[in-house]
Amino acid sequence: MVAIWNYKTPGVPDEYFLTDENVPGPTKEEVRVITISKARLNEGDTVIDVGCGTGGLTVEAALQVGTQGKIYAIDEDVVAVKVTQSNVEKFGVQDRVVVKHGKAPAGLSDFPVANAVLVGGTVDLREILQIVQTKLVQNGRVVVNAILLETATMAVDELRKLGFKNVDVTNVSVSVGKQIKSGTMMLARNPITIVSALNR
Repeated sequence: MVAIWNYKTPGVPDEYFLTDENVPGPTKEEVRVITISKARLNEGDTVIDVGCGTGGLTVEAALQVGTQGKIYAIDEDVVAVKVTQSNVEKFGVQDRVVVKHGKAPAGLSDFPVANAVLVGGTVDLREILQIVQTKLVQNGRVVVNAILLETATMAVDELRKLGFKNVDVTNVSVSVGKQIKSGTMMLARNPITIVSALNR
């Protein structure tokens, strides 16, 4: 099989991923780059992706951790799970990825301890972060991607309450160029707030 992405750097173009009109995603390329950077992944790491959607971050993390690493992805939407699995197979990383249909936080119970956990914005965020802390190694990293300001605020508040260290907040506003007759028009994407922290 010919490799689709021949680079170590993250940032697989959005159009490389399989999608479904009923599932949001993938997480936009530029946001994935920053998210993976904030996760500080190494070869052989174990990563949990909570709310994997179409699997963009699952695939990016799998490419970073290599054949000795492991990614555990979960989503409550059965269609999302199928799309993620299809993308995992498309990128040839099925040897290191386990995709599970389930709802967090309960669905995280049988996952092993991880070096990093990636979390999409969710209504159960406080409960998820409480479980995430028990699933992270000491000095393991959590990264939360939030579309809503309220979700970002909740993430910061809960991480501080739980005693996470080095809580970092980054707001990402990306505009992408589109060619028109007279030149390049910049089209803005929805801003995303990325909250990351270190387990105590």
